[in-house]
Amino acid sequence: MTDVDRQIARSSEYLDRTRKRSASLSKRRRKRQGTEIMTRLGRIVAADVAILVAAVVVGWIVPLGIGGAMLVMAALIAATLALAIFPVTPQVTPEALGQVPLKQLPLKTEQWLETQRPALPAPAQTLVDGIGVRLEGIAPQLATLNEAEPAATEVRKLIGEQLPELLKGYARVPSALRGIERNGKTPDAQLADGLKVIDEQIAGMSAQLAEGDLNLLATRGRFLEIKYREDGVG
Repeated sequence: MTDVDRQIARSSEYLDRTRKRSASLSKRRRKRQGTEIMTRLGRIVAADVAILVAAVVVGWIVPLGIGGAMLVMAALIAATLALAIFPVTPQVTPEALGQVPLKQLPLKTEQWLETQRPALPAPAQTLVDGIGVRLEGIAPQLATLNEAEPAATEVRKLIGEQLPELLKGYARVPSALRGIERNGKTPDAQLADGLKVIDEQIAGMSAQLAEGDLNLLATRGRFLEIKYREDGVG
């Protein structure tokens, strides 16, 4: 295989990974949007039913009349508009990420990244999408990780502190200066390099956690084999 063939193979592999990441990201976005829509509709229906029930109860005691009916209608419209406009979940802030339970940290970080994505240059957006996929992959591992473990501290520092600080630092740079080189690199390039490092670190942490699970599984397997197979032979 020539150097050109190897380069083409690496490029094809990279494109395949990018497509898979994009497909996974789009699927998660559609699922999240669908869940949000259903949650909004559920809240709207519950609020409107509560208003109508209250109106019926009051109407049994005091006739509402045309004025009362208009007030009920206004309340229904106000409740529907308010629940349709305001966010279903509170806005995630980088400061709040440090207080989020570890098992919720990947999802909350990913939600915050979604709000930052439009303000980033195209290469950084692609890298943020990739980090979102990494976060989805590591989430089940963090769900069972003890908060007191050193690994938990490292994950929290990387995802909940260093990643937000990187994006906040970039946001503080004036737009006109982001494409201008300083010390050999532009702020856009520095941001991309930092995101690449974070992506690699999350992948490494996930692999280390998986290695621990694999070792534990192997240990348990050997224990079962010794206990039951040898006991059966004896």
